[in-house]
Amino acid sequence: MNDNPLARTPDKTAMILAWSGEEITYRELDERSNRVAHMLRGAGIAAGDVVALCMETNAYFMEILWAVQRAGLGFVPISTRLTSDEIAYVINDSGASAIFASASLGGTARGLAARCPGLKARYAVGGSVDGFEAFPAAAAQMPVTHIDDESAGRYLLYSSGTTGRPKGIEWKADPRATGRDHLTMERLSEFFGMSDQTIYLSPAPLYHSAPLTWTLRVLRLGGTIVLMDHFDAQETLALIERYRVSHAQFVPTMFVRMLKLPGDDRDRYDLAILRAAIHAAAPCPVEIKEQMIAWWGPIVHEFYGASEGPGITALSAEEWLRHKGSVGRAIMGIAHVLDDDGQELPIGEQGVIWFESGGQWDYIGDPEKTAETVNEQGWRTVGDIGRLDEQGYLYLTDRKSNMIISGGVNIYPQEAENVLINHPAILDVAVVGVPDPDFGETAKAVVQLVNGQTPSPQLEQEIIAFCRAAISSIKCPKSVDFVDQLPRHPNGKLYKRKLRDKYWAGRASALV
Repeated sequence: MNDNPLARTPDKTAMILAWSGEEITYRELDERSNRVAHMLRGAGIAAGDVVALCMETNAYFMEILWAVQRAGLGFVPISTRLTSDEIAYVINDSGASAIFASASLGGTARGLAARCPGLKARYAVGGSVDGFEAFPAAAAQMPVTHIDDESAGRYLLYSSGTTGRPKGIEWKADPRATGRDHLTMERLSEFFGMSDQTIYLSPAPLYHSAPLTWTLRVLRLGGTIVLMDHFDAQETLALIERYRVSHAQFVPTMFVRMLKLPGDDRDRYDLAILRAAIHAAAPCPVEIKEQMIAWWGPIVHEFYGASEGPGITALSAEEWLRHKGSVGRAIMGIAHVLDDDGQELPIGEQGVIWFESGGQWDYIGDPEKTAETVNEQGWRTVGDIGRLDEQGYLYLTDRKSNMIISGGVNIYPQEAENVLINHPAILDVAVVGVPDPDFGETAKAVVQLVNGQTPSPQLEQEIIAFCRAAISSIKCPKSVDFVDQLPRHPNGKLYKRKLRDKYWAGRASALV
């Protein structure tokens, strides 16, 4: 396995489990991941196969990931907050041959055996699940030596599409990144000054793409990662001081929670060692970022990208103070802003963001969706909306058109809309993002009722419960408004922007 720091610093701490204080060296991580790799080979999981992992951040996550990477396997991280149907869809769509599922999922995990006939191996982590082998006991007797046929693995991340069903992202081979990280991670880690001396705090679940790829990048560099099993504002500050954290990554909601701590709790910690507080995943309100820079100094840096990796922009705190609201200049690819006809727009005008000479990918099993992301020049887009200034700094004015970003989590309204339209009282429905002081925005359903139905608080709660019974609660609206008619064009197109603007009128939107 290339870039393995074991040969350089076997006794150095590779990771620290913040909830227990346990420290795991590179030698220990190497041996544990070797056992997992042997276990998978023994179960008939061969190079090129796919492994799914659906569990919270725990003591075993990284050794499984490291094993998958060294065994030449595809790796699909799945949120533990999805329903059994949603998890099964990702497993089957990706062609996964094995799964590691948290025992805490209970019935959700048990149901996967019948729903996913392609699974050759099923492992329950942290407890017992009927039909699953117990992990780590299943790997305990395996050898600590390397498997004979080591090769580089790959990520298979999933991102929802316009139909509401998740889309698997298969990155095309990049000779510059073969056996290493994706090129985007190499560029970003260089930009933010990471090295084998980096101590990186990861406060977010590892099944999300950014925490997953950043932690693996730090390990490849030979640094140390500090893992939190859940975010807590005051504990985050304590960990930065305790472990002399040099780099950490956040979403804006985490900034808000830390800023709302009482003054005494905020000021008791020495954070001077922190060199880079990196944020992404959601637009950060200008006022929040100003407060963070005033508190932590000019170390609050930012980048913009997507799981697909069409291109990357980034900027330092100093640059941001000169270009407030910007997400930076391109450090991978060349950013362009085009109109709906594919023509380049003048500086300052907003349109669809495209990247030239950036990353390439396919959506698994969906060539039509893939084709929508490529133009005649071969440039790629994920449909985000923005504008460029005269110095090439990019500003986002929307994210994937109608996507809602709540506390750093992407919510695709179409999926909830597809559920809600089946409610017997609903004639028409739209789900939009509305302002929220903690999460930036949350989902709201705007509903047109069938004749004879009357709006009421009871009906609002019934509609929300109806949605939550079908899909994960994080994808469902938190509130419902009732209207006489939704603003639709005669051809059926919904003017969702008109709905959204009603709620954001007179407010400083998180989208600059």
